[in-house]
Amino acid sequence: MLDITHIPGLAIRTSFSQEVLKEGELFFICGPEGEVYHEHNAGFGLYYRDTRYLSCLEMGLTEGNLLFLSSSIKDSHFAQFELTNPALDRGNHVIPASTIHIRTLRVLDNALFQRLRLINFNPMPVMITLQFTLGADFRDIFEVRGFIRKQKGEIFTPVSTREGVLFGYRGRDDLCRYTSVSFSPYPDSVEVNEEKNLATARFSLTLPPGRKVYLYMQVKPFIGNKPDPASTGGSGTVAAGFSGAVRKTSSLYEKWKEQCTQFKSDNVFLSNMLRRNVTDLCALCTRYPDLGTIVQAGIPWYAAPFGRDALITSWQALIVNPDIARDSLYFLARLQGKEDNPWRDEEPGKIPHELRRGELAACGEIPHTPYYGSVDATPWFIILLSETYRWTGNKQLVLDLAPNLFAAVEWCRKYGDRDGDGFIEYAVRSPAGLTNQGWKDSWDGVIDPRGSLPTAPIALVEVQAYYYLALKRAAEMGRVLGKNDWACELEQEALVLQRKFLEAFWMEDEEYLAFALDGDKKQVKTIVSNPGHCLFTGILPEELAVAVARRLLASDMYSGWGIRTMSKSMGPYNPMSYHNGSVWPHDNAIIAYGLRCYRQFDLLEKVVSGLFEAAMSFPYHRLPEVFCGFTRRRDGGPVHYPTACDPQAWAVGTMPLLIRTMLGISCWGNEVRVSAPQLPPWVQEIQICNLTTGCGTVDLEFTRKQGKAYCGVLRATGNTRVIIEN
Repeated sequence: MLDITHIPGLAIRTSFSQEVLKEGELFFICGPEGEVYHEHNAGFGLYYRDTRYLSCLEMGLTEGNLLFLSSSIKDSHFAQFELTNPALDRGNHVIPASTIHIRTLRVLDNALFQRLRLINFNPMPVMITLQFTLGADFRDIFEVRGFIRKQKGEIFTPVSTREGVLFGYRGRDDLCRYTSVSFSPYPDSVEVNEEKNLATARFSLTLPPGRKVYLYMQVKPFIGNKPDPASTGGSGTVAAGFSGAVRKTSSLYEKWKEQCTQFKSDNVFLSNMLRRNVTDLCALCTRYPDLGTIVQAGIPWYAAPFGRDALITSWQALIVNPDIARDSLYFLARLQGKEDNPWRDEEPGKIPHELRRGELAACGEIPHTPYYGSVDATPWFIILLSETYRWTGNKQLVLDLAPNLFAAVEWCRKYGDRDGDGFIEYAVRSPAGLTNQGWKDSWDGVIDPRGSLPTAPIALVEVQAYYYLALKRAAEMGRVLGKNDWACELEQEALVLQRKFLEAFWMEDEEYLAFALDGDKKQVKTIVSNPGHCLFTGILPEELAVAVARRLLASDMYSGWGIRTMSKSMGPYNPMSYHNGSVWPHDNAIIAYGLRCYRQFDLLEKVVSGLFEAAMSFPYHRLPEVFCGFTRRRDGGPVHYPTACDPQAWAVGTMPLLIRTMLGISCWGNEVRVSAPQLPPWVQEIQICNLTTGCGTVDLEFTRKQGKAYCGVLRATGNTRVIIEN
C-alpha cells in the first residue's frame, strides 16, 4: 500500500485514538469524543465510494463545548459516546457541571444514524440550546491523503430544509453528489455559512428532571439526481430508521458470528481479541453489486478492494471462515487482467492491486479502475486457491477458476519474468503507478544498506518463494483438473527455480538471504524481514531455513514486541518509518507460520507472545496495521505509528493465524489435522468451536498438562475426521 506520509507536501494532523464504523461501502471515522472537526480533522468523516460526504460534525451547547466522558464500539458496528455539560451560568443561577448526561449512539445502514438521549439530573427543568455544525467537502479520499488536483468540481451552497440541511457537489466526472442531513424533531433554526460551506442546526430543548429526551439525526449520501424530501427522511422516518438499523446490523453480526469459528480461552484478553477479530472481518467484508464480496484492506485509507491484502487476509482467516477466501477469489478473478495496458500496469492474467470508485478514478486522474501494480498478488492468488481447496475440499471452486489459474500461471511465466531468467521482477510502467510493487510498496520500501534506491527491474526475495510455492500448488491443482503433463512441467520449473534462487539470493557472509536482485542482477544486501516469508513456502533446505529463522529473532531484528521490517544495523533504519524499521503484525504472522514449518517452537512462542503483549497496549486490544520498531522497555508499551489503519485486514487476520499456527491446525477436506500443538505460557486452555472444514464442523479443546499441550475432540459433524499427532 502507498505510504501516505511520504507524499511531498502532505501534512495530516493525526490522532492515535479513533472510532470507526463501517457497513458496506460506507464508513465513518471520528475522534474518541465523537467529533469530526472542521479544522484539522485528520481525515475523519463519513465516506462512501471513495468520497467524503461529511467533513464536519461538531456538537455543543451555545454556552460552550460538552465534556467528554468515554466512548466504545460494540462488535465493530455500534458506537456509544458518553458526554456531559460544563457549568452553565444563567445569570441568577448556575447549572452545575455534570448534571446533564448525553448518550450518543451511532450505527450505519446505508446512512449514518445517530440518537442522542439526554437526562437532566437537576431537581428543576433545564433549558438548553444544542447545536450541530455540519459540513461536506466531497473530497476524493486521494485528495484527503494529499493528492493535488489541478481542477476541481463545483461545490453547491448548502440549502437549509425543514428537516435539516442539504449539501451538494458536481464533480468533473459530471456526477452530482449530495449529503442530506435530517433531524427528528426538526431543528428550530438552520444557519448556513456560505464562505466555509458549513451549516449549524440549533435545537431549543427543555429537559424535565429525570426524564429522557431523544434527538435523532440521519446523514445520507446520494449520487446522481438531487434527492427529494421523501427520500431524505422526515421526522418519523429518521427515528424509525435508527431503530431499524440497530436491529438489522445486530442481526447481521449475530448471524456472522454463528457462521464463524468461536474461540474460547481461559485468558479473557485473548478471547476478547479473537472475538473482535471475527467482528472486524465482518465489517471489512464488503459486497459490490456487480463484482461480489471481498474483504477490504483497511480503514480509513484502504477501504477498498486490494488484491494482495484480500488474498493474504483470506489465507489468515481460513480458520475463522473459509467463505472469505472463496468470495475474494471469485471477486479478483472477475477483475483479472485482460490486456496490456501500461497506464494501469495491467497485463493478461495479472491479479489487480487496487480498485477505486471515486471521482479521481472516474476522471482518469488516477489509474485505479482497477490498478494492477502488484508483483505478488498473482502468485498469492494461486496459493490461496490451493489452500482454500485443501481446506474445504471444494473441487467446484478449482473447476470454476481453472481459466483464471491457467492465466495466472502464464502471467508469472511470461509477463512476471520480464527477462526470461526464471525470476519474477517488477518495474513500474504507469506514470501514476507505484515505484515499488511488493508488499513494501512505499517509495523507499526497497533500499540498499547505504540508503540508495536500487534500479529496476527488481526481483524481491519473497516473491520468488511465493512463485516457487505457486508452481507446486498449481501443479497439484493441475492434476485435479486432469492436466498431468502441465503439472509435471510446473514441478520441474519449481525445482529449477529453487536451485537458481539459492544460488542468486543466499549471502554466505551473512548466512541470510538478500532483500532482492536489482536491475543488474546484483544482490540488494539489506537485512530485512522479507526472507522470513520464504520459510512457509518450503523453498529453503532445513539448514538454511533455521539460519534465517535465528537471524530474524536476533536483537537487531526483534524489538521485543515483534520482528522489525529492517535491522537496526542498516543505514536506512528508522523505527518510525513505514517499511524500514517498523513492526508489521501480518509480516510477523507469516514468519511465525514458517517457523512452525521447521519446528522452531521456541522462536514461534517468542513472536506470538510479543505480538499478544503488544496488542494489550492498543485500543480494544486490536493490533494496528503497523507500529514503531523501538526496542521494548520495561516501563512502556509499543509506540504507535501515526497514520496506521485500524482496523486493517491483515492485522485483523494476524491473531487467528497465530492461534492456528501455535495449535498446529490444518484441514484437508473432511480431515482436520492437529500436529504438535503448542500453548504459550499465558494460556492454559483454549477451545476452537464450530471450525468449518469440508462438509462438517468440529469442536476442539486444547489444554496444558505438565508443560505440554494436548488436544481433545469435543464434537464432530459431517463425517469429519480428526487426526492428532503429538
